[in-house]
Amino acid sequence: MNRIALGAFGALFVAGLGSFWLQGRAEVERGAPPPSDRPELSVQGDYADPELPEADMARFANMTGPALPEADELTKEQRRFFRYDRNRDWKISRNEMLATRVASFRKLDVDGNNLLTFEEWAVTTVDKFDGADGNRDRYLTPSEFLSTRSK
Repeated sequence: MNRIALGAFGALFVAGLGSFWLQGRAEVERGAPPPSDRPELSVQGDYADPELPEADMARFANMTGPALPEADELTKEQRRFFRYDRNRDWKISRNEMLATRVASFRKLDVDGNNLLTFEEWAVTTVDKFDGADGNRDRYLTPSEFLSTRSK
């Protein structure tokens, strides 16, 4: 009985997935530009397409495009603000502010339990201690401590 229900659920899931995929393809095709019945000017190197009549070549030679839009120069503080404001609502929520710190937190959270122990937080110091503790007795002798000095 469970296999039948699981099979039916799987079939419905696959059918729904296919439906969404087909709707997405239809949207892309609907938004595509219509096919052109005129040949486009194709330039290869410095030579124009020889199949176009001379009148078309002259018409294309005198054409100019619209002016390029000018980019607004944001101040340093505006750029910093928009790095935090992910949804562009001109407000920074607490989650948006903390989202930039997630990667750093994940690096420190070695065991992945979303809690930082003191050792995880002080990982560079712990690594330095472990590297200097040559005999692994969890104590540093004066000669071992000497190896921790900055160079």
